[in-house]
Amino acid sequence: LACLFLFCLFFYTCADTVICYSHGKVEVACGDMTPQHGHDPSTKNPPFNIIADKSQLSPGDEIKVTLSMASSEGKHYFKGFLIEARNAGNLSEKVGSFKLISPGISQLLTCDSKEGSAVSHTDKSQKTEVQVIWVAPSNSPSSVQFLVTVAQGYKEYWVKSPGPVVSQNGVAPPPQTTFGGSIGFTSEGCGSKKSCLRDPDGCDPQNDIACHFLSFRALGSSVMFELSGPAEGYVSFALSQDKWMGKDDVYLCIRDADRVEIKAAYVSGRTHPEYSSQNILKDTAWRLSDGVIQCSFRRDIILPPENLYRFSLDQMYYLFMAHGRAEVGRTHRHDRQPLISTYQTAITGPPEDLTGSRSPLLMKYHGAFMLIAWTSTVSAGVIMARYFKPDWPERNILGQRVWFQLHRMLMVLTVLLTLVGFVLPFMYRGGWSKRAGIHPYLGCVVVALAVIQPVIALFRPAPDASRRYIFNWMHFGTGTAAQVVAVVTIFLGIHQQALFLPAPWSTGVLAAIVVWFVLADLVLEVHRRGFLPIVLAIYLCGNLGFLTVLLWTISAV
Repeated sequence: LACLFLFCLFFYTCADTVICYSHGKVEVACGDMTPQHGHDPSTKNPPFNIIADKSQLSPGDEIKVTLSMASSEGKHYFKGFLIEARNAGNLSEKVGSFKLISPGISQLLTCDSKEGSAVSHTDKSQKTEVQVIWVAPSNSPSSVQFLVTVAQGYKEYWVKSPGPVVSQNGVAPPPQTTFGGSIGFTSEGCGSKKSCLRDPDGCDPQNDIACHFLSFRALGSSVMFELSGPAEGYVSFALSQDKWMGKDDVYLCIRDADRVEIKAAYVSGRTHPEYSSQNILKDTAWRLSDGVIQCSFRRDIILPPENLYRFSLDQMYYLFMAHGRAEVGRTHRHDRQPLISTYQTAITGPPEDLTGSRSPLLMKYHGAFMLIAWTSTVSAGVIMARYFKPDWPERNILGQRVWFQLHRMLMVLTVLLTLVGFVLPFMYRGGWSKRAGIHPYLGCVVVALAVIQPVIALFRPAPDASRRYIFNWMHFGTGTAAQVVAVVTIFLGIHQQALFLPAPWSTGVLAAIVVWFVLADLVLEVHRRGFLPIVLAIYLCGNLGFLTVLLWTISAV
């Protein structure tokens, strides 16, 4: 019982302290500066400031660094802290050493075998300010940035918050970089304070790591952009005057090891981006966490004339948002079809909650036409010819039997839908797609078989001709082959980049359509008399239901 009491007392003591290291010996956190709390860093604005009394340095200089509370809202103190100085050009490299001003509340740490390379707290007392002295080494890099992790409690802390950058005399400081927990994007204010484009629609990057997110808002003579999304190598967005890739103003956040480079670029077509040599982005910030790349920057609305490929932000554009792989800073083709805004939007206009689609309209029509043709009209036409020929023997429409007229009408509609659907991808791509795998090749086979069928029908012999059986087998074989190949092609097509219906349930619905047809065919084969109209009605209702679900899904992607 005594042991249990001591354990509970220890747990309670640690529950609201800094990583249970109230003594501040946090060398374990020297690398990523992250407390081992088991909670995510706070995404609120940091309630503290970190400043240096100099902006320039020389080897051997002593610079006073002050960490202090800046906000009177909420807690007006902090308990734990970790201060480091790092090479601004290589933020994994610790630079220089520290001296203490207040040894009662601060202590030196040895990180990466460098004595005094970091400073932390000595206890869990409430603090409002701490000051230390940083000593520049003889081999100091051109620029040094101070970083700080601050904890107000066990569940509330900020990681690697950026401090001031000090540079050697005559060296321009690099853009400050934010990372760790101090940069946090949220969908709060979308449509009221800022414009947002999101996928899935309505997602929040603060809570959903699968959320692809772009926001922008005007700030005086500039625009602030925020970009977030899960990606292996980069996330990007583009301003475009149309819905076609090419001649676009592009902005990329590219992961390079444990850093993110934020670049402006121009794409002239379906090629690698041409990076801008002009430094036009301000207040750049980024974060890497759980496979998600986040970055933000500010850009002037109007740029000088020498920025030939940068669009003016006081105009209306379509927005493209894409992501993909990158190696050694070089981007590869995007993993999925870009998300394209539904309509043009004014970048500096009133805030809007925008919608978009990853599937071009032409490709949606392509998918819809092929689905209707090869899962609905062709199956109804086959059933009509196979099982209703003996029925309505005396009923005619325009001089032909009812079953034949319905069969011919449905098959002609199938061929027309197939031909129109076949042309649409070529109109969109401007030629043959080299990245669609076997899908377009099978599509060509389907079109060829679909065209051959009516040609064969034109040369059919009379019903009582001796060679009629040859036509019957050719017509049946060609039609069945076309139907089977078409279904396989559709299964491959619904997950092509340009359509990419949600898996696995879209595959399940398509499989249900096939099974539904097979079941109807078996029932009609067994019960050829009496139940034909009822079975046909039930089949058509089910088929229409499944087809409607898939068509709605296509319209929604």
